[in-house]
This record gives sequence, structure tokens and C-alpha cells, in this order.
Amino acid sequence: MKKSHILIIVIIAVAIGIMVGTAGDASTYVNFDEAYKLASAGKAKDIHVVGQLKKDASGHIVGIEEGADRVSFSFVLVDDAGKEQRVEYNEPMPADMLKSEKVVIVGSYAGERFKASKIILKCPSKYQEQSINA
Repeated sequence: MKKSHILIIVIIAVAIGIMVGTAGDASTYVNFDEAYKLASAGKAKDIHVVGQLKKDASGHIVGIEEGADRVSFSFVLVDDAGKEQRVEYNEPMPADMLKSEKVVIVGSYAGERFKASKIILKCPSKYQEQSINA
């Protein structure tokens, strides 16, 4: 067998090993109940929950509180199943968070509170074609 064939086989084996190794880290979106079950079962981080910021009857966002350090903040997220959960985030509020239609939080439960390590904003209306009235 030529050295080039052996090298190609080794590269393919390494690539397969990397794919198998990272497949276990892949995460799916869950609701708060499922996230709590995952946290209770020992999954300590990287739980993705998708939802919307809580709004009052007139459509204004409610439940955002500034942290004592004036950098962190917390907010209430309503998941797709309708459950409300307070989420704590130890970084400044992302730009356009209040304009976002959907919010994905990545983190884990610490007791009864969800601690987000990352916030991903979903703003599909920003990319939709707007009609032009003539």
C-alpha cells in the first residue's frame, strides 16, 4: 500500500472521529420543562431554550430588571409551551434585544433560575421583503 493511501485513510479516520466526538455536544431547542429535566439529570450547560420576551396586554415588554452591578440584567422569557421563566444574564443587554421576535438562550439551571451564558436574537422581520406602496 502506498504512503499516500495510508495518509488518506488516517485523515478520513480522524475526520470521522471528530464528527462522532462533536455529535454528542449537539443541542436542540427545548422548552423550560425539558431544560429543567435535563439539568436535573446532570446536563450542566449548553441547554438551548427558545421563546419570546414577556409582554403586557398592550404589547410592551415587561420583566426586564437591571442587575446590582449595572451591567448584568434579568428578564422573563416565555417559551413556546407558554411557560414563563426568569432568566439571568451576567453581560450587558444585546443590541436590538427589545426588537427581537424570538430569543434563544443558552445556559443551564442554577436551582430554580435559568442562568444564560449566551443570548441569540432571531429577527426574521428584519430580513423579510417589505411591500412598497405606490
